[in-house]
This record gives sequence, structure tokens and C-alpha cells, in this order.
Amino acid sequence: MKKIQIISDINKKSRQIKSQLLKKLHNNKIIKSNTVIVIGGDGFMLQTLKKNQKSKKNFYGINSGNYGFLMNKFSSKTIIKNLSKANVISISPLQMIVKNNKNQIRKYLAINEVSILRQSRQAASLSINYGSKQIIKKLVSDGVLVSTPAGSTAYNLSVHGPILSLNSKKLSISPISPFRPRRWKGKIVSDKSKIVIKNLNPNKRPISAVADNIEVRNAKNVIVKTNQKISFNLLYDKNKSLQKKIKIEQLRRETS
Repeated sequence: MKKIQIISDINKKSRQIKSQLLKKLHNNKIIKSNTVIVIGGDGFMLQTLKKNQKSKKNFYGINSGNYGFLMNKFSSKTIIKNLSKANVISISPLQMIVKNNKNQIRKYLAINEVSILRQSRQAASLSINYGSKQIIKKLVSDGVLVSTPAGSTAYNLSVHGPILSLNSKKLSISPISPFRPRRWKGKIVSDKSKIVIKNLNPNKRPISAVADNIEVRNAKNVIVKTNQKISFNLLYDKNKSLQKKIKIEQLRRETS
């Protein structure tokens, strides 16, 4: 059986978990060899997935960060059982294509969201289209988010965007502190949509485009669409699936 791959963050807690895990795995051969164990926080998981976007392996995250929404809780007593019985879920990322003020094109993947953010004291002035339809002619705001279902409980939820079910086949477009129109709440669109966000005043009101945590400054036009050719297989402990985590967040929001 091939050796299981372990990718760990460098912080103390991650190294401690890795040490305990190696001892457990040494005497067990029941874990499938196509599993990659990722020890860290959500950010480290996102970084790891993007580096391994061509991999067909399953990624099992162990949380050593703060929130760890994409991760599993580590238990030395049950880790072997959890790994052997984990459920798999596949998610596709967003493709962000940015043209900057020098007409250079930059492309990055986003698993959670693409954020369009004002780059100066001036509010952003944006138009948003999807397909042949115009969502909004002029949005004056701090920015706007395009979120996947997996990312809908992250930054998107913080700006009062909707929580999306994993099987909804939808994307959320949510404004950040909208000034005009002041009460625009955003829109839910199909994940097959090509969303085009244009900076209406790039000289006076510069913006940056961010794919999860990778930033492109001085963006003029941003295209966001789901990359259906790429899918990441994430493993979750039985009865603690990503879908269940999303539902818990939805209930927590509704009752808070």
C-alpha cells in the first residue's frame, strides 16, 4: 500500500497533531492510499487545494487553526475510525479573470469567494452583469462578493449574504456596505453564470480583486465563473459533513 501523504502547517499545534498522527498511522493500514491529510486552518487548506488542483486524491483536513469550517476536529482516539469511514464531497472553485489598468490578464482560483474591494478612501463604482442580463447598472459601495456555497458561511455571511446549500448550484452576489442603491441586498444566480464586474471609474476609484486571499490591484474588469473542469474531493467525519455544517450555520443565523 502506498504511503499516505501528510501536509502540515508549521505552527506548534499542527506539528503536535502530526506527531500523534504518525504514531497512529504507523500501526494501521486500513486508510486508503489516495488520501491526503492536511493539518492546519481553513486558509492552509485552501492554499493546499490550489497547489494540488490537478490531483484526484481525497483531502482530509484536521483543524489546528481557529474556526476550521473546512476541517475536521482531531481526536487521537477516533482518528483511524474517522478516516476509514469519512464521507467524500466534491466542490468546484470559481475562476477569477482580471484585467488590470495596464491591460494585463491575471487568473486565479477561489474556493470560497471572489472579493471586489475599494482600494482607496473613495467608494467603488461598479456595474455587474451576468450572461446577457444586467444585475445592477451602478453600485456605489465598499465592494462586492461572489461566493460559492462552500464559502457562503465565510466572508459572505459577514456581509449579510445568504447561506447557500452545497447542492443548490447557485452563487451569491453580495454588496459590501452599499451606499447607492443603499438597500440593495444582492442576488443569487446560477453557478453556470458568467459574472462580469466592471470598474466604472478606475482612475478616481481604484479597486482590487481578491480570489480567497490572492489579490490583484488596480482591476478594470473582473470575470467570475465556476470552473466545472476542476473539482476538489474533501473528506468529512461521518455525521459531520460540510452540508451539515452549513445547515448549522443557517440555523444559528436564523435564531441569533
